[in-house]
Amino acid sequence: MNPTTTPTASPGLAARLAVFAARCRDGVPEAVSADATGRILDFLGNCLAALGPDTGENDDAAPHRAALRAARRAGGHPESGVIGTGDRLPADRAALVNGTLAHALDFDDTHLPSVLHPTAAVLPAALAVAEAEGADGAALIAALAAGGEVCVRLGMASYEPALRNSVFFERGLHATSICGTVGAAVAAAVLLGLPAEGIADAIGIACSMGAGVIEANRTGGSVKRVHCGWAAHCGVTAAQLAAEGVTGPPTVIEGRFGFLTAFLGDQWHTGPLTEGLDAMQDATHWQYPRSVYKPYPSNHFTHPGIDCALALRAQGLDPDAVATAELGVAGAPRRTIGEPREEKTRPRTPYHAKFSGPYTVAAALLAGEGPGLGLHLADFTPRAFEDPRRRALAERVEVVQDMVCDDEFPHAFSAVLRVTAHDGTRWEHRVPGSRGGPAAPLTLAELETKYRLGAAPVLGTDRADQLAAAVRALPGAGKGCAGRLLEACRADEPVPSGD
Repeated sequence: MNPTTTPTASPGLAARLAVFAARCRDGVPEAVSADATGRILDFLGNCLAALGPDTGENDDAAPHRAALRAARRAGGHPESGVIGTGDRLPADRAALVNGTLAHALDFDDTHLPSVLHPTAAVLPAALAVAEAEGADGAALIAALAAGGEVCVRLGMASYEPALRNSVFFERGLHATSICGTVGAAVAAAVLLGLPAEGIADAIGIACSMGAGVIEANRTGGSVKRVHCGWAAHCGVTAAQLAAEGVTGPPTVIEGRFGFLTAFLGDQWHTGPLTEGLDAMQDATHWQYPRSVYKPYPSNHFTHPGIDCALALRAQGLDPDAVATAELGVAGAPRRTIGEPREEKTRPRTPYHAKFSGPYTVAAALLAGEGPGLGLHLADFTPRAFEDPRRRALAERVEVVQDMVCDDEFPHAFSAVLRVTAHDGTRWEHRVPGSRGGPAAPLTLAELETKYRLGAAPVLGTDRADQLAAAVRALPGAGKGCAGRLLEACRADEPVPSGD
């Protein structure tokens, strides 16, 4: 779509999104509410897992610790809690810390085909404002659902069929932090009680705040883990500014110098952004609940390769017999998990290992270290990725572009793994979509296993079970439930920030 030749929608797209969000305060479909409740549980488990002993990411340089130190030093009125600590901070800074924590392990859900992480960007803003405003559980869930929906629809507008990819990613932009800022603003504005006009202003303000580049996916650096926190922080700030009277342009989404054109040029589409938006009482029109949970704590592009490697191992492949291995994925994932090759075969940090196709295939062929759903946190510690056996096997894995996977991407993350053994035997396994996706969704028992593996080492088994019960009760929970939920996440021994 070329916005210079297409008439501006009337009302503007921001206003249409705002009307939808305001209506969510009257309630969302039961299936959407149930889905959002599950995402809150997954979010809390991921945050607590990042505070646990086996992440390799809890030194003073860890971004979530750095964010907490910076937020503490800034001071301000205590409004909202920080997961795992006794800290209470201004809502925007609590959102910054909790959002950074949520993305710390790259264990958060992913929406397709927008290829972004909606919950880790939107929920920290919703939790912070819900606590500050004393909202009830239904209001928190409605705000998360509204913000998550706006976030993923903005991402979907960037999908270009001719490229088979999000234009955000083609341009090196991180859709999670850009679209997540707008989604977070919507969630915060809903909880602040702004009318539709005020929510539209929050959207308009947030569109000037979202940013993020994804070079860290290729060559390392810890800044990407701050992206969800920054989106949540900016979203809260945008809603607060709107509440105080700051306004946004009515054509901020579709205008000549608006959000979509500024980031995407003429490669964007209105249809995915607006389709079914006026009939959202029907749960089938919702996009946010289609987000995919992660069974493994690594970049989602690595997951189908892990699935293939685990399958070949289960079929009897001896990893010591591997002479060469070829991992075929779509072109866009290949750039993230396969290039530059010298970096991907010898990851230098736990987070770097999460973005390595060769390393994750090697780890899965060696059957993993942890008690999780295939690979778990222990597989991304220095002890694991510096292990000579794993490094030697990773060196034998080549990541290539596969045309079948290109056809399926990004509606599904697929892969094929072809192995040649030293004796000439050939092995091959293909998956049309990663585990946890629409073709192979995680069961409720698997989701709860994932949550407990993250929460129990920090809270203890009994308190982890109590927290899970409190999350399940959220749809009927009374005012102040967000504060009680965050207090229940406080570790027995609060994790230090490194001050």
